[in-house]
Amino acid sequence: INIGSATTSWLKVPGDLIQNYIPRMDWIPGTNEVILQQLNRAQNVSKVYVANISSGSVTNILTETDKAWIDPVKEFDWVENGKEFLWVSDKDGWNHYYRISKDGKKQTLITKGDFDVIEKSLIDEKSGYLYFIASPTNYTQKYLYKMKLSGGGKLEMVTSSIFTGTHAYDISPTGLFARHTYQSTTIPPIAEWMNFVTLNPLTMEGSVTNQLGRVKPPKNKVEFFKVTTEDGVVIDGWMKKPDNFDQTKKYPVVFYIYGEPWGQTVTDTYEVANNQLYAGDMAKDGYIYVSIDNRGTPAPRGREWRKSIFQKIGTLNIRDQAMAAKKVLEFPYVDKSRVAVWGWSGGGSSTLNLLFQYPEIFKTGIAVAAVANQLTYDNIYQERYMGSPLQSKEAYIKGSPITYAKNLQGNLLLIHGTGDDNVHYQNAELLINELIKNKKVFQMMSYPNRTHAINEGQGTSEHLALTYTQFLQKNCPPGGK
Repeated sequence: INIGSATTSWLKVPGDLIQNYIPRMDWIPGTNEVILQQLNRAQNVSKVYVANISSGSVTNILTETDKAWIDPVKEFDWVENGKEFLWVSDKDGWNHYYRISKDGKKQTLITKGDFDVIEKSLIDEKSGYLYFIASPTNYTQKYLYKMKLSGGGKLEMVTSSIFTGTHAYDISPTGLFARHTYQSTTIPPIAEWMNFVTLNPLTMEGSVTNQLGRVKPPKNKVEFFKVTTEDGVVIDGWMKKPDNFDQTKKYPVVFYIYGEPWGQTVTDTYEVANNQLYAGDMAKDGYIYVSIDNRGTPAPRGREWRKSIFQKIGTLNIRDQAMAAKKVLEFPYVDKSRVAVWGWSGGGSSTLNLLFQYPEIFKTGIAVAAVANQLTYDNIYQERYMGSPLQSKEAYIKGSPITYAKNLQGNLLLIHGTGDDNVHYQNAELLINELIKNKKVFQMMSYPNRTHAINEGQGTSEHLALTYTQFLQKNCPPGGK
């Protein structure tokens, strides 16, 4: 916009305005040009354009396609004084960084290998390294690595291997200093300030090593496990057993689920097994608490793992969860008659699908703010992972809980805020009507004018926790037998 004349000059980006998105646009340093990413409506074709702001002309320098979807770029990072930028792609099967020349004619793979780059931490042109978070050998953890910016170098681990768990780094732009945070299921988040050149703490008093000496690990530790389903899928999970666990007894199990591309629940972090909705102590009361990451969750396990869920939300992820749950129920200390599942948002949808599609496994479910009909949800999210409803409506129907509501056999508590700004309350009403039509008895708690968070208003969070806890204890009683 010209401030003096109040005239607007539009960039001549090709393509229908309704059928394309521009999720990212940045200035190219030191020029009168901008760089932008355009995604088509299906989000499976990504085009990068360089545009001249004076003339409005644009040049397509990079095009990438995928049979599933392509994620929006988070940012454009420039190197070589603006001659090249860094680009993330999983086109070789793994999430990796590339150097792309400004004209798009030269592409150099930087982070080669059978691992996913989780996120960038620092571009250090002076030393010639790219620092990033990855976890090639344990998908529940995070560590700092580096590789040469020029490409072709070997993967080097920066984080000390003795500190197993999840690490995060906030590094100064010059690469001189950093704030390093470390945590695991047994260690609360502790932070140290460090000289990033020497990788030594600024003070021994504030070092991770010194702080670890003051940490008292919990008596009842979260246990990580793997199961292989009858479909041959290796699944990661965690389990927290009851306090004073007696392996000769059988205990109820509560599964916590999300199960969609937006979230990973199986992580080596401190509060991973802390159920915020339970008004009390699950382990003390005698519950086994479990969570599992199915295919389609954003665990750093490669493109095939993440994108196998395309057009299969509500089917593939649900089968993975159910088949993994069957393996968990084979543990001799699990009571198969007391099996509950719960989740929020996409996890609420997964809860409904598990309860409706696998009633022989799951006896009790608590679904919070669930998408009951995928055709009602946000187009950017749903179309990215399910395709257009015009071309794949059958997949939407097949993956929607409302399709299977007639199969309800167990105990269902449906919770939703009438002012939900994300998963609109319409979803609850559609599902309620379907359950009523099929003469299915269930429990419902609606929170007037509450949003997707259901935390507005005096006493709301406490009431939600009490409602959740009382329903769970009544229908899936705690304690070993």
